Amino acid sequence: MTSWQGRNVTVAGLGVSGLSAARALAGLGAVVTVVDGGDGDAQRTRAAELAGTGISVRLGDAETLPEGTDLVVTSPGWKPSSPLFTAAAEAGVDVVGDVEIAWRLRGPDAAPWLAITGTNGKTTTTQMLASILAAAGLRTAAVGNIGTPIVDVVLEDRAAREARSIEGGGGRREGDDAYDVLAVELSSYQLHWAPSLRAHSAAVLNLAPDHLDWHGSMEAYAADKGRIYEGNQVACVYNVADKATEDLVREADVEEGCRAIGFTLAAPAPSQLGVVDGILVDRAFVPDRQKQAQELAEVADVRPPAPHNIANALAAVGLARAYGVPATAVREGLRAFRPDAHRIEHVADVDGVAYIDDSKATNTHATQASLAAYESIVWIAGGLAKGATFDELVAGAAGRLRGVVLIGADRALIREALARHAPEVPVVDLDRTDTGAMSEAVRQAARLARPGDTVLMAPACASMDMFTNYNKRGDAFAAAVRELGASA
Repeated sequence: MTSWQGRNVTVAGLGVSGLSAARALAGLGAVVTVVDGGDGDAQRTRAAELAGTGISVRLGDAETLPEGTDLVVTSPGWKPSSPLFTAAAEAGVDVVGDVEIAWRLRGPDAAPWLAITGTNGKTTTTQMLASILAAAGLRTAAVGNIGTPIVDVVLEDRAAREARSIEGGGGRREGDDAYDVLAVELSSYQLHWAPSLRAHSAAVLNLAPDHLDWHGSMEAYAADKGRIYEGNQVACVYNVADKATEDLVREADVEEGCRAIGFTLAAPAPSQLGVVDGILVDRAFVPDRQKQAQELAEVADVRPPAPHNIANALAAVGLARAYGVPATAVREGLRAFRPDAHRIEHVADVDGVAYIDDSKATNTHATQASLAAYESIVWIAGGLAKGATFDELVAGAAGRLRGVVLIGADRALIREALARHAPEVPVVDLDRTDTGAMSEAVRQAARLARPGDTVLMAPACASMDMFTNYNKRGDAFAAAVRELGASA
């Protein structure tokens, strides 16, 4: 769409991305209606804010397609089977997401996108990538599924480039707010609704069953993840240890000359990045891939240096190198990066026991990686399983478990897997969901732990049965550990 003037656009959802898309399209002349199934105080407050900008809002009805709609813009998370989208399909109206809108709104010579998806590790990898790009002196931002809404950033970049064009000259000058490149995290939901996206380079970190209730099957979930490779220009970065990611590269229709670049925790083959004697090594972006290797950074430069996080770093490095970032910036960027809270975060040591908060491990794949990072563990687990099974997870970690403390609505599923695969491991089953449950879980874990052990809160489940989100769950764990330390 080259012109939005007078187009009738329906935006589904009053969340952050929905508000961003609605305001942007209204500012470009579209006639915007926002629909939301809620009708609470929060929705009414947002509706009042939008009303002042000429945007119509319909609360309490997210199923009926407004008359005259030319295009529906959905927020991430709305299922393809939603009645609103069924009505749109029957009316011959396209449904796209905020990422698709951002892609369509880019101006001439827009900042290229380095895109990242995967079941786990997306946010950390995207932030690592942004840190490396910044260390190379590039103006960048981590956007998409994190940070500032991507539509806002694209419009900011577009305006800066238009101002540069009016003033004359093509180079960056003081006060120029145009971006050089964007680090873009994309969820499977966003990719499903972004058919036009064509990244400079992209990475799929890993694939494991997740959000299958939304996608309908593992095959559909993987296909949506694989959309990130479509039309790639320079590099498709994949995980050598996860063949499914390489299969997605093989299936993608990319631009001529685009290369498949693997990352591995082992010594890299040609066209791969990997690890040799504690050094991150590049055999992909060197003049002679058969004979040469470029040292980039030390494993110790990655924080935390857990195996799965080293893999995240290698993926970020692969994208940065595809964009031409020098080795010195890779090292500086990794050293400067600090992960967000609740991602294998060391809270404290109490009586010789380390307490680790990995509340972000909300599925079995993430928890498997977390458990693999420590030798002797008292594991705090449980919550909403979202249809997950735990036999493979427990069987793989059984030899590392000193004890287990179970919390949450679906803890019985983990308890049953423990009985089958680790019957000798002591288990504490906490049948409570009140605000003091986490404190009790930490006290019970401390009772089971010995000096040198790690108490790891990596629940393998969602948090909403007991907490607002995984952040609140992690905060509760950290508070309980500090309380334990104060009383020690």
